[in-house]
Amino acid sequence: MGKRRRAREAAVQYHFWRDLQRGEGPDKIDDFWEFCPATPRVREFAQPLIDGMVAHLPEIDERIRRYCENYEFRRISAVDRNVLRLAIYEMLYRDDIPPVVSINEAIELAKAYGGADSGRFVNGILDRIRKDLDRPAREPVNRQASGIDTGSS
Repeated sequence: MGKRRRAREAAVQYHFWRDLQRGEGPDKIDDFWEFCPATPRVREFAQPLIDGMVAHLPEIDERIRRYCENYEFRRISAVDRNVLRLAIYEMLYRDDIPPVVSINEAIELAKAYGGADSGRFVNGILDRIRKDLDRPAREPVNRQASGIDTGSS
């Protein structure tokens, strides 16, 4: 498994922890990294995901509510909710990651950690969001400016 996949897993785990603590993260981020050890390279990619998700959580959750018209937000499993949060954060705020990469990674995380229908559920919501984006689905907004690989390596 590549560093980006592990970083995404860590970001989902962090936000799962926050859900269990009713929106409160650990007092110090080092407490999380002690609980969920990761290499410096994984942490380097994960930390901005974690911080960005926290900073934009109200907008991200509003987007989930909007696209889950027939499903109550509180009834979405904690795993699915946090996988959606990560992918939506990447799709809306990380121009260096193509939306299809975020969707594919989210589907894999949902299949690995969610319920039997999690992959399909996550895919359905994220595909609807992708269709409403004003950016290319298969490439970073500015590939040369990003200077990084967007895959899961």
